[in-house]
Amino acid sequence: MKFDCEKVGLEFFDTAPTCHRATKEIAATPEQIFAVLLDADSWVKWAMPITGVDWTSGFPIEVGSTRTVHMRGGLIGYEEFIAYEHGRRMAFRFNEVSKDGVQAFAEDYQVTELSPGRCRIEWTMAMKTARDGSGIGAKVSGRVMSFMVNHMLGRFRKLVESNPTLAEVKS
Repeated sequence: MKFDCEKVGLEFFDTAPTCHRATKEIAATPEQIFAVLLDADSWVKWAMPITGVDWTSGFPIEVGSTRTVHMRGGLIGYEEFIAYEHGRRMAFRFNEVSKDGVQAFAEDYQVTELSPGRCRIEWTMAMKTARDGSGIGAKVSGRVMSFMVNHMLGRFRKLVESNPTLAEVKS
């Protein structure tokens, strides 16, 4: 069974009721960073909730491209890319999910080259769920989620820096 999500745009990163952001500097080129972002097998190595990624529209990636992401607990997200500039930015949203409760969800990855072989990546995760986000439980889970986003981006950095030749995979 699939449940529809709101088809949000880039403005959702400024208006979402819940937003988590993390930033890391990475000793890599934009091409090396995007090689990992575009490699389906790499996602399960750094994003702990993800168990599988299937590119459903093929390459090259562009606005409107789609993929299916399988996560722990049986959640499946059916994604559509809402921004794509190779080496600079990729953002996607859930169009549908396999479980009820997610009203809107989107992620944005922005890469800024700081110097040759060194970049900053900013990851924003924005969501709207069926819960109203108030109460102590929401505050605690929000802090845990922010910690996890930062932790996962650290794992992403380690993966990119340990695979400098991965850029050849998707270039």
